[in-house]
Amino acid sequence: MTSVSSSTVGTSLGAAGTTVDWSGLIEAAVQQKLDKADAIDLKISDNETTIAAYGEMQSLLQDLADAANALRAPSGTSSAGDDVYLARAGYLTGVGVDDATDALAVTIEDGAALGSYDVKVLQLATAHKVASGTVESRTTDLGYAGVMRLGVGDETVDIEIDADMSLDEIAEAINNTTDDSGVQASVIKIADAQYELVLTAADTGQSIVARAVSGDDVLTSLGILDTSGGFADELQAAQQAIMTFDGVQITRDTNDVDDLIDGITFHLYETTGDGSITLEVGTDLSEVKEAIQTLVDAYNAYREFALTQQATTTAGTASDDAVLFGDGTLRNVNGQIGDALNTMVERLSIADIGLSFDSDNTLVLDEDVLDDALLDDLDGIRDLLAFDYDASSSDLMLLARGDSAPSSFTVDVTVGDDGSIASAAVGGDTSLFTISGTRIIGAAGTAYEGYTFVFVGDQSASIDVSVGQGVAERLYNVSDAAADTSDGTLQQLIDGLEDQNEALQERSDTITDRAAAYRETLTTRYASYQAKIAEAESTLSYLQALLDAEDD
Repeated sequence: MTSVSSSTVGTSLGAAGTTVDWSGLIEAAVQQKLDKADAIDLKISDNETTIAAYGEMQSLLQDLADAANALRAPSGTSSAGDDVYLARAGYLTGVGVDDATDALAVTIEDGAALGSYDVKVLQLATAHKVASGTVESRTTDLGYAGVMRLGVGDETVDIEIDADMSLDEIAEAINNTTDDSGVQASVIKIADAQYELVLTAADTGQSIVARAVSGDDVLTSLGILDTSGGFADELQAAQQAIMTFDGVQITRDTNDVDDLIDGITFHLYETTGDGSITLEVGTDLSEVKEAIQTLVDAYNAYREFALTQQATTTAGTASDDAVLFGDGTLRNVNGQIGDALNTMVERLSIADIGLSFDSDNTLVLDEDVLDDALLDDLDGIRDLLAFDYDASSSDLMLLARGDSAPSSFTVDVTVGDDGSIASAAVGGDTSLFTISGTRIIGAAGTAYEGYTFVFVGDQSASIDVSVGQGVAERLYNVSDAAADTSDGTLQQLIDGLEDQNEALQERSDTITDRAAAYRETLTTRYASYQAKIAEAESTLSYLQALLDAEDD
């Protein structure tokens, strides 16, 4: 209840000895004013409860939209990461190889081309490795002073060695230049009082280059080079990786081959001998299954919310938690989601992927049915769930899409003499699209709003287009239209209620302020009354005393 601070006004005797409760009179009069503010505050509270319910509904529908988005095959390269059908997995099968994964692993990027490839690993790339002679101590100054040149290929670095440097310090000096030289150094203990400096090329397939530049020939003194300038102790020669890919021999200087086929990196671990490995690149079915389970969970979470909003008491009235009982937006969204889930595409329905409804219209997933469908008819699953676009010419590509275009239409593209697009129309109406370079953009307020096509032809053409909306596409469109935090239906309702609350709060504050002023006015007025009554009572007492004295 709205309240205002009060000043104390006491009680006094009125006519015929009656007591007047001035404070009570003031409170009653002020409360009559505040009753209007209380009613407004109750409306604000009700609106806040509704806003919270709309907010929860918005969040749940956004989760549903996100889940559906992965399964609807969103358009455009920027959305490719959300398309679960582009998720890839590599399946390795060895022929004459004990365990294919011991010899080969692959990293596959989303969207890589599907296919089957035959791979043989004939030779692994190795890093060049050479060693020095032995020295007795790794920490004693060696007394060598000179400049040596180290590197791989054409990339070399000159390193200055001082006479007061030990084997450890020489290794440190080399390692300080590794980023430029491509050579790493380490000191290993062979036995007591026997240490060697080992130089290793940082990358496989590259040979170490080493020679003296000036001063002492440190490399020869250490025993890394012999007197002819060759390596005295080559532990491992530099070696290229050799593999065959569908019968074509490939040579690389690394065991991680990422430039053979777009989106696939081959990691070579060991040779396959006389055997081979078959690589099958396919859609990652586990990702598709997980996406379907996520969709089921998101829908069921929303369905639980919807059921709560429809709950009634035993008397048949709305339960306390049913804040949106009878709400038209909730009813419309529920109906549209139901229609989306009951969509059939080419005689396929959600039952064909193991989905059914229980008595509360909650989705139930039969994983065995889904697993079989994934293995047997992935294309059918995609057709059932996703958006489908088909054009009679590859010159017209889809970049972005809306949700209200007819299922089939013909786009008439007119190309000017300069080769640029002059106009695009459907049924002769050029106002349906705007042109921006090679892009044909659906005009706002038309059925083609949200659609963007890219035309790469050089001549005018009439192109037949057909589009289809699967279950996930329809679910996304319904959920996103309601839940979008910029201009979705629920956001508009929330914004409207918040604006209403702001106006109501101003009215309530104004009434409260006026009631406080009214209290002050009444307090002052009644205080004056009390003073006059007190004065009258004092006079009355004086006169009564005079009369009593005369009687005596």
